[in-house]
Amino acid sequence: MAVAVQGAPSKGSRDREPRPGLVERFKRSYSKHWYAYVMIAPVVLVLGVLVLYPLIEGIWLTLTDATSLNSARQIGVNKVPATYNFIGLHNYADILWGPGSYDRFWSHFVWTIAWTVLCVCLHYSLGLGLALLLNQKLRGRGAYRLLLILPWAVPTFVTVFSWRLMLSDGGAVNTVLGALHLPEPGWLDDPLGQKAAAILVNTWVGVPFMMISLLGGLQSIPAELYEAAEMDGATAWQQFRHVTLPGLRTVSSTVVLLGVIWTFNQFAVIFLLFGNGAPDAQLLVTWAYRLGFGQQPRDYAQSAAYGVILLSILIVFTSFYRRWLARNEQANG
Repeated sequence: MAVAVQGAPSKGSRDREPRPGLVERFKRSYSKHWYAYVMIAPVVLVLGVLVLYPLIEGIWLTLTDATSLNSARQIGVNKVPATYNFIGLHNYADILWGPGSYDRFWSHFVWTIAWTVLCVCLHYSLGLGLALLLNQKLRGRGAYRLLLILPWAVPTFVTVFSWRLMLSDGGAVNTVLGALHLPEPGWLDDPLGQKAAAILVNTWVGVPFMMISLLGGLQSIPAELYEAAEMDGATAWQQFRHVTLPGLRTVSSTVVLLGVIWTFNQFAVIFLLFGNGAPDAQLLVTWAYRLGFGQQPRDYAQSAAYGVILLSILIVFTSFYRRWLARNEQANG
């Protein structure tokens, strides 16, 4: 009778080969999948040049006091070398809790969060409503789809400039409001009106994407599920709650994440609508642009620090969002 001795290595563990190192594993993978490496090499190179290098350079600038006055530049035939100094994390400390940090950062941070939440909620709710409508059997449904996708197909600067004309003091919007004997806000002058105008224009621009994405998700839900729910006596609301929403879970999680990232970093709508004016309506991304390119002297270091803070916020949000989705999938699974 064989007796197993505790702690003695088994035959399988003695015969198992040691795991190869990282370099060896890469060599084996390359020898087996060399064609794939060759195919993705140009993409990796382009991304490295267009994304990785600027990111590293931007992070380095945040650790200096670089401005347009002490950066390397060329005046005529004379090359002026850079004279900025390494100052560590001073820029981050100054932005987050330095003198005037509320006016320079926190007020824009609060507005950016409110802007993102309001816009994404409007995008999703209006997009879902229109998608549900277009998913029905309607006469001229193709024409409706074409008309509703036009705001997304038209270039953003054309859309924003058109809205800027309509929201001006003598524009179409205030003309209609005046004819209805309603208040005529200063959409481009009043701080509260500026924020409302920005949300209105961004909603107009963003709803078509949500609508098309959710419409595709609705069409992928099997019709048999609705038939079974109807046979069980489910009401329209119950079908929407227990069939439609669960069927859209995957699509919704993706488009909401993309919507948050795009809206949080929305530059075109704010800049084209207000330019460097409307300080109360400036998002973090447009405020960072203003510091780096919209004032003299240009503060490259602070502008880059804002960019790194924006990136960090989105990375943290995406990480928590993915974990929350994973927990929900496990709970529902």
